[in-house]
Order: sequence, then C-alpha cells, then structure tokens
Amino acid sequence: MKTVNLAQAALTVRLWLTRFGWTNCVVGTLLLVGASVWLWAVPQLKQQAASGRVALSAAQKSLTSALPVAIAPPLPPAQQRLQEFYDVLGESRYAEQQVKTLFALAAKNGLTINQAEYKFAANKDGLFHTYTISLPVKGQYGAIRPFCEQILLAIPFASLDEINFKRDAVNNPNLEAKLRFTMHLDNANSMAGTQSADNQPGGDL
Repeated sequence: MKTVNLAQAALTVRLWLTRFGWTNCVVGTLLLVGASVWLWAVPQLKQQAASGRVALSAAQKSLTSALPVAIAPPLPPAQQRLQEFYDVLGESRYAEQQVKTLFALAAKNGLTINQAEYKFAANKDGLFHTYTISLPVKGQYGAIRPFCEQILLAIPFASLDEINFKRDAVNNPNLEAKLRFTMHLDNANSMAGTQSADNQPGGDL
C-alpha cells in the first residue's frame, strides 16, 4: 500500500513538473530560497546596525566625560584692571610714527610749533614706558582745541597732561599754548624710534 502511495506521489510530482516545466520550478525554488534569506537577513542587519550605533554613542559619551574641561578662574578685579591697562598700551617701536602724526595734525589745524621737547622714561614698577612731548604752539583757540581732541582720538594710549594758554593782547586772536602729551607704551626692548625722536630739535610747521 505504501509502495503504491509513493508511486502515486512520484507520478504526481512528475506530472506537475512536466506541466510547469523544470526551468520554472528551479526559478521558483531559487526565488523562494532568496525570499527566505532576505526575510531572515534584513532584521539581523538592522539589529547589528542598531547595536553599532548604541556602542558608538556610548563610546563618545565615555570619551567626552573622560576629557577634563579646563576653565580658567576669573582674575581678581585689580589684576583684571591691570591687564586691561596693558592691553591698550602703544607699541614702543612705533613711537616715532606717533610723533609724526602729532606734527601732521598740528599742520592740518594751522598751528605753529616752536622747539618741541621730548622725554622718555621707564616705569620699572609698572613695567611700561612713557614718552612725554611738550609742545609750545601758536594759533587760535578754535584750532588748538580740535587739535587736542584729534590727538587723543588718533593716539588712544596718549593723555593730555597739561594745557596752558597765554595771550599777548586782548584783541589778538592768536594764543600761545603749552601742551604736554604723554604716550604710554609697552615694555619693548627696541626703542630706536623714540631715540631718534629724542634727537629731533623740533621746528616750525
């Protein structure tokens, strides 16, 4: 009986294969196998990718937490103000150019300068230099005041330490003024510019 059933089953398979063709059967089998592999492999790949992302994120967090974050402590108020002072100092090597700027602005405002005086000094305690320029100028008040303002704007590390006016006569529109500016400079070693300026005799503009 079993032999008959097996024979019938084999006959049925042969008829089915004959009806649909061997090639179609092979292709169908390959498609079925491929679909099975796809359905199994895709979830596995997704799971592996998700595990990789989780591991990478954990490693990045661990690395970030392991790196020390250096935060500089704030400076004391006095030291902060001192640092701000040093930050605005002029450069000693360009002092001569600043003197030329001063004379150029005097000429622009129609002022006459007679025999300017220069004095360089080093502040050892403060670790900075000063370069003092005394200017006896002649001109109208309406020209002297803008000249002083222009100097302080053009040379922000300069200060106007003294200003004195003298008039020969009441009806004379021109004044004689004594101006003293001081440039505050850094503690550079090269002072060639100021030394050459110290040797200038001054002159009429």
